[in-house]
Amino acid sequence: MVDFETVEGTEVRFGNNDFIEVSRKKAISEEGENVFLSLSRGFFGDDDERIWKKNFSIPDDDEVLDEIIEALKKLRK
Repeated sequence: MVDFETVEGTEVRFGNNDFIEVSRKKAISEEGENVFLSLSRGFFGDDDERIWKKNFSIPDDDEVLDEIIEALKKLRK
């Protein structure tokens, strides 16, 4: 069994009631721990209830993250 813990995170709201949560998470199992970055998309339902739609994880590796950031910046131009 794997338990997940959110170490830190921030929320980016867009549209009428959509959000993307950008967070650092930790997967904890009997074999050890694995830290990763997570992008989770969702929307707010009734009573501001968070409803999750999609999730994408990225290795917690500076080189990989830098390459992803650069690729995203190139798409903006």
